[in-house]
Amino acid sequence: MSLNIISNYAANVAHRNLQASDDMATRSLAKLSSGTRVVSARDDAASMAIGARLNAESQSLKTATVNVGQANSMLQIADGGMATIDNVLVRMKSLAVQASSGNLSDTERGFLDDEYGNLTDEINRISATTKFNDVQLLGSGGGTEVDPTAIGTAVTSAAGVQSMTFSPNSPIAATDTISFDMQATAGSTILTVSNGTVQQSIDVTQLATGGTEEIGIGQTKTLNFDQLGIKLTLNENFGASAVNAAANANDWDGDTASDAANATIGLRTTSASAALAPVDFQIGSGSTTNDRFTINLSAVDAGTLGTVSGTTALQSTDLTNQANAQAAIDIVGNSINDLQSARANIGVYQNRLDFAAQNLSTTQENTEAARSTLMDLDVASEMTTFSSKQVLVQSGVAMLAQANQMPQNLLRLLQ
Repeated sequence: MSLNIISNYAANVAHRNLQASDDMATRSLAKLSSGTRVVSARDDAASMAIGARLNAESQSLKTATVNVGQANSMLQIADGGMATIDNVLVRMKSLAVQASSGNLSDTERGFLDDEYGNLTDEINRISATTKFNDVQLLGSGGGTEVDPTAIGTAVTSAAGVQSMTFSPNSPIAATDTISFDMQATAGSTILTVSNGTVQQSIDVTQLATGGTEEIGIGQTKTLNFDQLGIKLTLNENFGASAVNAAANANDWDGDTASDAANATIGLRTTSASAALAPVDFQIGSGSTTNDRFTINLSAVDAGTLGTVSGTTALQSTDLTNQANAQAAIDIVGNSINDLQSARANIGVYQNRLDFAAQNLSTTQENTEAARSTLMDLDVASEMTTFSSKQVLVQSGVAMLAQANQMPQNLLRLLQ
């Protein structure tokens, strides 16, 4: 080999090999520190692309598993509400059977009907309040309520009217307007409530100030206008109104058009017990219909129960007489059948979700295994490679040092 001053060929070769060995050792170190076989696309572009998709699939399946758990939780809440309604229906049927017996008068049936009507209201309350993240699960109950924007100035709380509620079997419609008329007649004060079709009067003489039933401060008194299905709750301000009525000097007497307009309360429909909207849960990683699980919920409020197995809604029943009580037995029975059908539907969904959860778990496990095969590093094999590269780096450094000593031979020739 010729000796020259301008170029040190041996040192250049040693440096090039040292640089290559250092690059390979660095790449091996990167794999060992990250734990993955494919650090960048240069390592294996195809595996990196497949691994990225498999990783996204795995993470999506984890989220889908959470969604399945949420769906099951929602169904458990719905089933719990239905279980309570079932207990209420059992009690209502017992009351209907008791009221159907001929040894009771309509007076005793009225006592039973009070509880029966309240239990109907409770079914509607349970239905309306059973929700999951504000999603209605059992229906909204429906019915009629006071429109707070349509209360006459003469029948406000300041005038003695605390509240007005309606029984489920009330003939009152949301389009009706409730009017009040209080007149002094033969030494008595009579309050008449009407919806324009049905009216009912109650003697309120003793509720006046100084009367034997005067409403004390902070107390209330409920008047039951059962023919209208109205319960009118009065407060301590009512006594003065009754006194004024006796003197024919208040807005309740209806003597003028203005009085009549002021002594009215408008109504409105509460949330209708229409079919509940289906709830879609994403239980797959794709966007097809097979990746979604649709739950169709059945309303079980008093306005719906009884209309699936039969033709009469539960809230249309009462126990005011023997014939109605006998009819209520069958209607409550139909309501129980409707409720059990809805609960069975919930059970079907829960079982399907259990199988969906099992499938998601298996799929996620296999997806992780496939991604691991492509992307995870064989540490033992890579450690062997890294050790080999370390030896080459150390050898390259030594040889580069030797190559740098070769020009010393040229100096001897110049001496």
